[in-house]
Amino acid sequence: MRSRYTAYALHNAAYLQGTWDATKRPEKIDFSREKIDWLRLEITDTKKGGIKDSKGVVSFKAFYMQDGEEHVMNEISRFTKINRRWIYLDGVIKSIGKVGLLTN
Repeated sequence: MRSRYTAYALHNAAYLQGTWDATKRPEKIDFSREKIDWLRLEITDTKKGGIKDSKGVVSFKAFYMQDGEEHVMNEISRFTKINRRWIYLDGVIKSIGKVGLLTN
């Protein structure tokens, strides 16, 4: 999760696609319209995802600046391990909004 967050912050589309399940990843990732600055990642919960597990779930908050205001996105992401490597399956955004004024 942390490496994918860093890849988003650095606009590293190749890394994101390489760590995304082949059956679910988009053909292209376009950062040209993104007008945000990623600030930090906070992992809020994990389920499974250990060395002996083949699946895992990560809940996190990703903080970013947009138009001079801090925002936060809460997401739950699912991962699977293929050949000892964690691969992103998909995620569900639970909420997104300005810090202090969170909306669903």
